[in-house]
Amino acid sequence: QVQLVESGGGLVQAGGSLRLSCAASGIIFRINAMGWYRQAPGQQRELVATITSDGRTNYADSVKGRFTISRDNAQNTVYLQMNSLRPEDTSVYYCNVGALVRGGWANSWGQGTQVTVSS
Repeated sequence: QVQLVESGGGLVQAGGSLRLSCAASGIIFRINAMGWYRQAPGQQRELVATITSDGRTNYADSVKGRFTISRDNAQNTVYLQMNSLRPEDTSVYYCNVGALVRGGWANSWGQGTQVTVSS
């Protein structure tokens, strides 16, 4: 089992910044990809950014140049630095981790953290 604890969401004005964190814990042998997704009310969950174990990143077109994903492998933590936030970035943000645990590979989701951007 992998436990994911997210933090860093909140309310910010348009143009502002927030930094999300997601720490993974449990008996983890290895973590592969880590990522952030978001889901607005009435919408499907969508990819925001992912990062592989060797640091390769992928971003949704809507956040390129504004958001930066990073990870600390020693701390099993993934971050999302969000700059130049827009009202349309308002959503619940979820972290996602693919980890090798005792039973094999497990895909785990965080509980979600609310990000609200006011205009």
